[in-house]
Amino acid sequence: MQFDQYASQRRSGFSLSRAGARVGAFAPQILSILRIVAALLFLEHGTSRLFGFPSPLPTPPFLTMYWFAGTIELVGGLLLLGGLFTRAAALIMSGEMAAAYFISHAPHSFFPILNRGDSAILYCFVFFYIAVAGAGPLSLDAIWRKRRDSGS
Repeated sequence: MQFDQYASQRRSGFSLSRAGARVGAFAPQILSILRIVAALLFLEHGTSRLFGFPSPLPTPPFLTMYWFAGTIELVGGLLLLGGLFTRAAALIMSGEMAAAYFISHAPHSFFPILNRGDSAILYCFVFFYIAVAGAGPLSLDAIWRKRRDSGS
């Protein structure tokens, strides 16, 4: 961009900081969208593991480590999808993904791209962020909080 074009944009009132502030105003809604998308993707792991849908995985024996993992993925995914008990569910799911990485992926290689654990790491930190940030405004937690605060 030439200097005169830059100067004319500055005079016209365009500013990256103002644009960032306008976009930043949508951060709570984007948090809700992140939560919903992550929950839907994670829910597939639980339904595949426990019900063989959409990916036909063998159903693990009752009360084994893989059965518990599938149960956390199914129940946690449903709770996260609706935004109910979000912080607790996301923290448990984050812990499951940390354990999954170190138990199933890390022994194969130090590098996540080689041990195929990059999605476990990403899920771990996305869920940890959601556990800290909360569900966002598009959630059952937000509706419950609003009703409790209004005294209904």
